[in-house]
Amino acid sequence: MLTHRVVVTGMAGFSPIGNDWQEIRNRLINKQSGIRFLPAWDKYNGLLTRLGGPVENFHLPAHYTRKNTRSMGRVSLLATRASELALTDAGLLGDPVVSGGRTGVAYGSSVGSTPAIADFGRMLIDNDIGNLNATTYLKMMGHTTTANVAVFFQIRGRVIPAVSACTSGSQAIGFAYEAIKFGLQDVMLAGGAEELCPTEAALFDALYATSTRNDEPELTPRPFDRDRDGLVIGEGGCTLVLEELERARARGARIYAEVAGFATNADGAHITQPNADTMQLVMRLSLQDAGLESAQIAYVSAHGTATEQGDIAESYATAAVFGANTPISSLKGYTGHTLGACGALEAMAAIQMMRDGWFHPNLNLEHVDSRCAELDYITGTGRTLAAEYVMSNNFAFGGVNTSLVFRRWDN
Repeated sequence: MLTHRVVVTGMAGFSPIGNDWQEIRNRLINKQSGIRFLPAWDKYNGLLTRLGGPVENFHLPAHYTRKNTRSMGRVSLLATRASELALTDAGLLGDPVVSGGRTGVAYGSSVGSTPAIADFGRMLIDNDIGNLNATTYLKMMGHTTTANVAVFFQIRGRVIPAVSACTSGSQAIGFAYEAIKFGLQDVMLAGGAEELCPTEAALFDALYATSTRNDEPELTPRPFDRDRDGLVIGEGGCTLVLEELERARARGARIYAEVAGFATNADGAHITQPNADTMQLVMRLSLQDAGLESAQIAYVSAHGTATEQGDIAESYATAAVFGANTPISSLKGYTGHTLGACGALEAMAAIQMMRDGWFHPNLNLEHVDSRCAELDYITGTGRTLAAEYVMSNNFAFGGVNTSLVFRRWDN
């Protein structure tokens, strides 16, 4: 079967540590956390954590009118604005290709906009439709990000929702890559978003998986550290523009990286407990898709949530594939767990660091948990590396696993 090479020609994202790569990079270099104490959560009786990673200074330009945003909650606004900036970065904003049928969108989030969900909840509790209106469902539906991005940019190609919790963003990138690789589309917008919500913190609270280091927000989460006490929820939105290589070359596009490999699989065992065997397998499948040996990967972007079970299982899966000498770090020490956005944000960071030749350390990793496998956990001031290939891994509730491989591109 004839296949096509796929490259990244545009990227943009919003995160708890910045809203463009230069700002994010500076925060990574200076080891500055985006985690905050959130006093607004004091009102929720029984909620143990008060920590979150909000996106700050998120502003919409004037052309985001009430009319064209009425179907959007915050999660879709993050997704749409990130997509607009990514298209601008790729030089494709306003290009006829976007609405010509050969451009699609693959996007995801863990859930729709939660205030809209709450409106339906009040209906069921109060037996009154209350504030429900024609757009309430459009804000809460599982594919709200995908649909709103498609409508805003008049995209007429494939629409691929990736609604798989913490792998939403990475699955979206993988599905977009496959759509272009097999000739079904020429261009794809791909990514994920999540809005910060106390319900998501409450979910992990109920599992005793959240950090309650409420008086020291800058010291948590602590992926792979023996003194970790759980994850912290964050928010964000990130879009990558993927494009068929020859098309990108023909228009003289700046290319960030090539998407060299992708794989996704399922544990098929337990809905919340990670499985090191299938985590290991998804990495091997991604390498196989890329036609690479594990020794060719110079850096691994870890899922690294700072939960006991997750960190241990992931470390052993990674060690089984790469041994103890491949550098690895997790972005979540800085941003918290941005759920549906994390796969896209971490992919963008991995690509940019590969281009810069510098990789961020694990924030707050002071003493590696002895129960984790032996790996080259990056600490200190980070690591200078000449990397041709990097891998970005994510794992989600439902036993969903993803692995992406990116190749450095020198224009």
